Amino acid sequence: MESWLKESGAVGLNDLELANFQVTGRGVRSLQYFKEGERVLTIPCGILWTVEHAYADPLLGPALRSAQPPLTVEDTLAIYILFVRSRKSGYNGLRSHVTALPTSYSSSIFFTENELEVCAGTSLYTITKQLKRQIEEDYAGLVARIFGQYQDLFPLDKFTIEDYKWALSTVWSRGMDFVLPDGNSIRLLAPFADMLNHSSEVKQCHVYDASSGNLSVLAGKDYKVGDQVFINYGHLPNNRLLRLYGFVLSSNPNDSYDIVLSTHPTAPFWEQKQKLWISAGLDSTCTISLTLTDPLPKNVLRYLRIQRLDESDLSVIQVDATDGIINESNEVEVLQFLVDSFCGLLENFGTQLEMLEEQLAASVYPPGGNAWAAAHVSLGEQRVLRLARKRAEDLLAAAESRRGGRGDLSPLARCANCHKVSGPFMLCGRCKAVIYCTRTCQVAYYKEHKVVCRVISTASKNGSEMK
Repeated sequence: MESWLKESGAVGLNDLELANFQVTGRGVRSLQYFKEGERVLTIPCGILWTVEHAYADPLLGPALRSAQPPLTVEDTLAIYILFVRSRKSGYNGLRSHVTALPTSYSSSIFFTENELEVCAGTSLYTITKQLKRQIEEDYAGLVARIFGQYQDLFPLDKFTIEDYKWALSTVWSRGMDFVLPDGNSIRLLAPFADMLNHSSEVKQCHVYDASSGNLSVLAGKDYKVGDQVFINYGHLPNNRLLRLYGFVLSSNPNDSYDIVLSTHPTAPFWEQKQKLWISAGLDSTCTISLTLTDPLPKNVLRYLRIQRLDESDLSVIQVDATDGIINESNEVEVLQFLVDSFCGLLENFGTQLEMLEEQLAASVYPPGGNAWAAAHVSLGEQRVLRLARKRAEDLLAAAESRRGGRGDLSPLARCANCHKVSGPFMLCGRCKAVIYCTRTCQVAYYKEHKVVCRVISTASKNGSEMK
């Protein structure tokens, strides 16, 4: 591959080499000193994998153009890669790149059911299930629209659904996306540059020159001879890293949980509320990321404040008002909904956070394996949701305090273990100070509660009072 790249005008290959590293596996090693910002590698336009090049191919192009509706960028690039891989002659340079690609990937779409169950309850779990179904549907569509129509170009024994999944994973994990000066975007794969691994410790350092069409990599930090050269994929949470790239970062500071807020058009006063959402930079359906640093973003509250406006509020409300509390009744309703929702989401996780931490510490899941990675995704999402729940609970307590505790929720009326706020409940039989929604929650919480329970019950027998 390197000889072809040099002959095609690639610059910088004499100062780099492919090598195996202990943690990341195969990557790119520096053979000289690079100062941060210095150009390390340039791959010329003519040998990049792009949609434009796929459509310009004299054999492949006509088949791609015949597809109706037009193929997606992902499908076009995936088919292009499989087409080149299937050719017995020609395309020698591109085939040398395909030969250098991994033969398998660890994206979540390749997980077994048992491995995926480790992260049950996460957004990754849901999206992966949906992706698997979507891939099957998309592949069937490609067979009908393209593969079956041009069997001389696309022999089905080399364009199986497993081949298609492999090619999609190649595009997901190795594709680079750039916004062009005209506002359009381009996705491309750059031979050799796609061997660079991710590090959050380097600056964003891969650039696309729209005038020349070349892809360049700059040094994201200073490198010495023998150092591994990295690029930065961006500030991505583990759920996305695992789905697209097949790896996770322990204690990832970018972990997040995406919530979807939606209101059906048949809901009361929908048109009036839709205008308010749009004025606030939102829509009737919004996906908002909860993060470790901002577990309850203002836009979540703004959306729900608008959603729960009644007729009298709508007659006087201004969009700027949704950035703060509209009235205490509306605020309590919004926050109560959030507390209930976060509790429900957390209950849906197959393995709770504390148990996962114990399992990881005990190496129940082989380090670096699929189940281990899935466990880290679950850890990250549960941490975010617990922070979001705590923030909503604190805001709810403040709202209740402002209106004199006239709400439906008292500090007592919440399960001590799962925080559910809808009854019926059962009191701790010993201290009478905490409640549980089920016997299961009482047993689960006992280890944490037993010391306090003993102190409270002893104080009660002695006629004293806890303060």
